[in-house]
Amino acid sequence: MFTGLTENIAKIVGRKFVAGSGKLLLSPEKPLSNPLPGESIAVNGTCLTLEKFQNDGIIEFHTLEETLKRTNLGSIPLGGRVNIERALTVNARLGGHFVTGHIDTAARFIGMKKVGCDYEYRVELPKQLTPFLVPKGSIAIDGVSLTLVNITPEMLSIHLIPTTLEHTCLGDRKPGELVNIEADLLGKYVWRQLNLINADKSSPLTMDMLINAGW
Repeated sequence: MFTGLTENIAKIVGRKFVAGSGKLLLSPEKPLSNPLPGESIAVNGTCLTLEKFQNDGIIEFHTLEETLKRTNLGSIPLGGRVNIERALTVNARLGGHFVTGHIDTAARFIGMKKVGCDYEYRVELPKQLTPFLVPKGSIAIDGVSLTLVNITPEMLSIHLIPTTLEHTCLGDRKPGELVNIEADLLGKYVWRQLNLINADKSSPLTMDMLINAGW
């Protein structure tokens, strides 16, 4: 479990496929403190298992080939940067929101523009995530906990403060490139439970039904 608060940034220094699986090698900007083989680390929001820690600070992950195909970890070029967050500890502050590290999908980054002192960050809206997105709700983009500002049939947008741009690699993406998206876990459970309640009815769950149910 993670919070979506980026702790570190790393460069991709190696990536290869081996018999249907993959290897991902990263060089963190700040050395990891007491890294433990087997621990979970979110890389651009994707929960990976640390396999090896080299003396030069390089960290190595064993990844499924499917992971590299379905997230942007397989498309970011060597030398590109990724966000890193180590797993949440029991006594830590939950400053973001509950992030599992299980990416729902990768979507295309549309662009970013300055709005006042902040920046509007726009991403194509994956249709399958529409039920879980609400204005002012939580979303994780490349592992960063963010608040949704606007949702249209074609896109979603969030606002970034300068600190977020400075301490994450969200600003590295170019229009057309992919970003990893994980919708809010709590919204998924609400949707699932209401669908089960509605299972014996002929009509599918709609936004009007959610509103009438108090959501």
